[in-house]
Parts: sequence; structure tokens; C-alpha cells
Amino acid sequence: MPSGASAELTVRVMTDRDLHLAIGWAAAEGWNPGLSDAACFQASDPAGFLVGCLGGEPVASISVVRYAASFGFLGFYIVRPDRRGRGFGRRLWQAGLDHLTGCVVGLDGVVAQQDNYARSGFVPAHRNVRYGGSPQVEAPADPRLTAVDADLLDAVLTYDRPFFPAPREAFLRCWLQPDARTALAFVEDGTVKGYGVIRACRTGHKIGPLFADGAREADALFRALAARAGGAPVFLDVPEPNASAVRMASSYGLSPVFETARMYRGGRPDLPLAAIYGITSFELG
Repeated sequence: MPSGASAELTVRVMTDRDLHLAIGWAAAEGWNPGLSDAACFQASDPAGFLVGCLGGEPVASISVVRYAASFGFLGFYIVRPDRRGRGFGRRLWQAGLDHLTGCVVGLDGVVAQQDNYARSGFVPAHRNVRYGGSPQVEAPADPRLTAVDADLLDAVLTYDRPFFPAPREAFLRCWLQPDARTALAFVEDGTVKGYGVIRACRTGHKIGPLFADGAREADALFRALAARAGGAPVFLDVPEPNASAVRMASSYGLSPVFETARMYRGGRPDLPLAAIYGITSFELG
């Protein structure tokens, strides 16, 4: 194909059918998306999922969710294997960045693409390591562990705010709905000191986010959430700088199965990584 082949690509906002197709591509890449994740990310930015088409046929995807005027997150960047190496990805990539003009932009880059992202101005902040396994745990009988319901929701939204570079209330109001996921908070003396979410994925279950004031709260939340998997595989995406989170994952027999680099363009947000035991992004959850 000539180098100008990418000019044939048209870019538009995804339909539901496009998104279902692209989620299948993500599964084929080994990203193991959750069974009903997409709607919550779309709630933050309905125009933030783009598809590149050739003659009306989808061949590439990207998510560029703008959470606020100052921050967006890029992910779900896939070119169909039979269409790679022809410039289509670059065309869609640029359209995605145009959608995030004026934002600090974050992404979780797979190892093979990190050099390419660096050439586009993205700077590594730290590794995220996916730990997976089948922990045999029982839920602790701890009255401080409570379901996140309507009465607790506002307190959890407030607790979440320091852990993400921008407000994400629309996302969380969807993510914390009990019909698709289980969300638990650690509440002591009337104060939220941690919370976590588990949901079903193509394979097993993912826990994310998992934020906690310390190892005590994180451990109780992890056991309570992992017990919901009933012995099925559980995955937790851990920021490597959080040594306590790495120890916790290892202590329950979870082993590294995948890694990415958290990278930013336009500045590195100051996040409390020591309290982030599990992250949430569209690919990684």
C-alpha cells in the first residue's frame, strides 16, 4: 500500500455495535475486559470512543475519555491485525489526541508500544503489574466492611477524589452500581478508609479500583472482594511503587501475568501511589 493509504481512513464516534466489536479485539489482545465496563467510561465522555473505518468497515479503535477540561485518558488503541503497518493507527491516534487538546493525557502502555508513545511525548511514571491467580480466601467477618449503597455513595466519591487526576463522578456513579459489580467500603468510626470493586471479566474477575489508607484496610477489602470470586481467577493491577500492594498480592498466591507503563503527556499528576492497591482503566480495569 502507498504511504498515503491512511487518507482513506474515516474516523467517527463509535456506535454500540462498533464498541462490541472492539471489545472483542481487546479480548483477542489478552486485555481481558470486564463484561460490562464500557458504559461507565462512556458515561464520562460519550464522544470519547473513536473508530477508524475503511469503506465503512471498522479497522481500528481508540478511547480518549475526557474527564475534565484538564485531563483525559487514552486507551483501547487497537488496529486490527490484518490492517497493521499501513498508517491507519497513526491517523486514528492523531484524531484521538485532537479530542484531548489542552489536556494532560495519561495512558497505560504495553511494553511493545512504549517507545512509540515516548516519541509522541509520553513520559513513563511507573509500571503497573497485573497479578493473577486463584486465591483461596474467606470473607472476613468484619463489621467495618460494608456495601457501597446510596447512603454511602457520596462519601466514597469524596474518598476517591485524590486518587485520580480529575473528578470522575459520572464514571463512579455507574461503576458502583450493584447490578454489575460488587463494591465494598472499609468504614471506621463513620469515616471511609478504603474501598474496592470486583466484577466479572472474560476470564475470571478483576478487582479495581482498590484504594486504602493502609495495608490493614487493603487486606480486609481484598479478602472480602476476592471471596466473591468463589475460587475463580482474580486479577489485580498494582502500581509497582506500592511495595505494600505487591506484598499483599504475592501473599495470596497471585503472580505477575502482564505489565504496562503508566505514561503521561503534559505533566505528571501527583497521586498517592502508596494508597493505590489496584487501578482502573479501560483495558486494565
